[in-house]
Amino acid sequence: MKYNIHGSKVKVTPSIKSYIEEKLGKLDKYFENPDSITANVVVRVRGLEQIVEVTIPVKGITIRNEESNSDLYAAIDLVVDKLERQIRKNKTRIKKKVKTVDYGFIDFEVAKDETDTNKIVKRKTIDNKPMSEEEAILQMNLLGHEFFVFENTDKDTTSVLYRRKDGNYGIIDLK
Repeated sequence: MKYNIHGSKVKVTPSIKSYIEEKLGKLDKYFENPDSITANVVVRVRGLEQIVEVTIPVKGITIRNEESNSDLYAAIDLVVDKLERQIRKNKTRIKKKVKTVDYGFIDFEVAKDETDTNKIVKRKTIDNKPMSEEEAILQMNLLGHEFFVFENTDKDTTSVLYRRKDGNYGIIDLK
């Protein structure tokens, strides 16, 4: 696996970089061709918390997780453990989906205009590819989000999938 590691308000030293690469290297065994995959890692600081965010785009599926801790190395360990658990939990669904559906990656663009006083702090652009409701649930869980917008092949409309407070899912269909 290739690594794109950078820090936001923190300097990523060679020892931190090698520790991240060593820990994320454990995930190579879950991918058929790990050399073609690039893991994007962002290390940042918020107060006393060290935050590690890992995003791994794989053939239309984006695996993402974020963890924070007062100790950076502990945060790295926690995020890698979460990613591994996430991959193992969804391994059969991911393999089935990757074989049957091939759609693009999600592009993340952070709005960086500091002179703007609006409340938009992050902007994402996604490829709205057709998928079933089951695939949308899988993608939302892999991203770790509370909602997901997708082109619903079951109803032939754009839909918003969201996680309800009771742990179940809801769908809003757009006309």
